[in-house]
Amino acid sequence: MSGARVLVTGAAGFIAGRLAEQLIREGHQVIGVDDFSRNQAPRRWMALPMRKTIDRETFLEQMEALLFDVDVVFHLGARTDTMATDQDLISHLNLQYSQRLWTACAKLGIPMVYASSAAVYGNGSHGYADAPELMPRLQPLNLYAQSKLDFDAWTQSQAHRPPFYAGFRFFNVYGPGEGHKGPMASVMWHGYHQIKQTGEIRLFASDKEGIAHGEQKRDFIYVDDVVDCLIRQWKSPGASGIYNLGTGRARSFNDLARSLFAAMRTKEHILYIPMPAKLQGKYQYFTQADTQNLRTKAGYTAPFTPLEIGVARYVDWLKTGG
Repeated sequence: MSGARVLVTGAAGFIAGRLAEQLIREGHQVIGVDDFSRNQAPRRWMALPMRKTIDRETFLEQMEALLFDVDVVFHLGARTDTMATDQDLISHLNLQYSQRLWTACAKLGIPMVYASSAAVYGNGSHGYADAPELMPRLQPLNLYAQSKLDFDAWTQSQAHRPPFYAGFRFFNVYGPGEGHKGPMASVMWHGYHQIKQTGEIRLFASDKEGIAHGEQKRDFIYVDDVVDCLIRQWKSPGASGIYNLGTGRARSFNDLARSLFAAMRTKEHILYIPMPAKLQGKYQYFTQADTQNLRTKAGYTAPFTPLEIGVARYVDWLKTGG
């Protein structure tokens, strides 16, 4: 598939930018879609030799015409702020935008790979299985998560679908290129800068009985593993469907902190701070991808980067100035 014409939404962002970078490295022609007019910190993705960049609103106005010569769509563009409260904006960017793109891909016969989120699982009381029939039971904790679940559910109700589609519920992605996300950047990014500046890392104290401070656990996945999976699904597609994309192994924030201190060769000093009031009742204390369908139905069998190795690679990248 050398030289394929690939459209990537959210191309000025974290994961989509890293994806675009890899696709260009492989010799593909990347068309990047995003809100490129935003006045934010410079992003290295903007300097990538893309075939074309298209402002998101222009793309929405001329979608079918702009998709006419595209071989595959990677739809990663979304409002990802888990604290956002503007329901109309979230619905427009995360649901209606995705629905329009899905419909166009179905009409034009274009494969579509898109980003969902592990946030759809809420507090995890109904587990982390990605079977479609379990979706009605899920209870997201914020508008962002609800919008992702709404789109997942909508795709399953559609009679007309792209020739191949795969929706991936990203778990906690970290790695090079996320600094512009500010508060939404990973704990690895924040922790690195905290340790560098003060010699300590700040983690949320637990306010849940039976869980010690820092023992909240997440499924942390390195961004390059995510990119590899997305590209492989396009090149060697398994069955169409919605899949978890995580390592399948939950690790504690204490483990994360120790990995950072080891990679930075700094003495461990962890400060536990109170859980912010705005997160109480909305904080995921545990996430762990059920990867059975990813491995079998999607057919993705590559190993995932262990936390300690991923953190060490990320620290090396940050030390160069990122």
